[in-house]
Amino acid sequence: MPSWKVEEWRRPGPTAKQRRTDLWVGGSVAAVAVFSLFLLRSAGYLDNERSPVVGEQIFWAVLTTLPLAWRRRAPELVAALISVGFILGQVRFSPEQVVTTYALCAAIYTLGAWGQDRQRARNLRLLIIAVMFGWLTVSYALYHDAVSANLSGSSGELPELWSAIFLGYLQNIVYFAFTYLMGDAAWHAVWRRHQLERQAEELRAAQAAAAGRAVLDERVRIARELHDVVAHHVSVMGIQASACRRALEKDPAKAAPALSAIEQGARTAVDELHRMLGALRSSEAETDTAPGAGIDRVEEIVERAREAGLEVHFGTYGDPVALPESLSQAAYRIVQESVTNTLKHSGAGTLDLRIRYLADELELDIADDGHGGTGAGRNGMGLIGMRERVAVHDGTLEHGRRGGRGFRVRARLPYQKARTTA
Repeated sequence: MPSWKVEEWRRPGPTAKQRRTDLWVGGSVAAVAVFSLFLLRSAGYLDNERSPVVGEQIFWAVLTTLPLAWRRRAPELVAALISVGFILGQVRFSPEQVVTTYALCAAIYTLGAWGQDRQRARNLRLLIIAVMFGWLTVSYALYHDAVSANLSGSSGELPELWSAIFLGYLQNIVYFAFTYLMGDAAWHAVWRRHQLERQAEELRAAQAAAAGRAVLDERVRIARELHDVVAHHVSVMGIQASACRRALEKDPAKAAPALSAIEQGARTAVDELHRMLGALRSSEAETDTAPGAGIDRVEEIVERAREAGLEVHFGTYGDPVALPESLSQAAYRIVQESVTNTLKHSGAGTLDLRIRYLADELELDIADDGHGGTGAGRNGMGLIGMRERVAVHDGTLEHGRRGGRGFRVRARLPYQKARTTA
């Protein structure tokens, strides 16, 4: 993403929980700073004729720490207040630096991590750091004699006073550089997480759109299959009607079987037409339907699976009945897709395929001993096609991991037995 877009992004403000946490932190740090101030006074570190009264010392300690209670809500204001309090406390010879130093560090860090206007946050941090180094330089110049008096002698190779001054600068350089860079790193970490979340949302939307397109394509393919079935039945009805007309002219008794066939064909065509209209959603889809693919050709799928190296156990149970052509095609496609998924995604060695003709429905039971199937075929387009085919025939579909190892698909497709003709 271009850098200008990175700069334009605004980090969401703190949550209610974060604001409550800041209040507790700010109050606690201020209390610790006041306690530290009394320890320093009692130890004699602030025993100076220029030190203000205890009330003013407490004021500067609180001013330099308590604003942390609003650090994430107003990071710019908090950083400015704490910086001013830190310097004025030293100017007034009330330098409680055990706690206030860390408070200044937290304020600069928070400004880098939570500042909404990145350019302004950057400039303000650099200004604070520059002012701190300026004050450090002024304090060395003003209190040169005091610094020299506090030195206890040196056995080193460099001048004692200049070594102390450069050491002070080096400590502050490391301190402020670390604080500045950590603030920027925290902000960029949140920005990267935001980008990942947005990309994940876009990916989920794209997957949902792809699944929707797959549903539409599958419904169109099913509808075209049903269209072929309806066209077949209508063609047969036309032939039977022609034969019936001739039979009525010569031998009316022979017309009865033709009329029965026309009646049965009309019912079947109407049923298939209803299914086709229910499935049809679009007029654009490629079809790969194999002509004549029906339940009677399942053994071809079994043979191909065996040739691919699977050990296949195949059985048909119950008394086979004549199925509507569209239902027979749907059953074939469900078996075909299940076996294809087993070959592609499961790593299975054994496949169990059972077709059961129950009282009023056809049951397809396909199970393997693979790793359970986590690929796209198990959770994606293949199952979408199965669900659509089963829904067209008012059936049910179950799929998922087996109790031990493997994946199972079980579909039930209701049917009505064909009437026998007179």
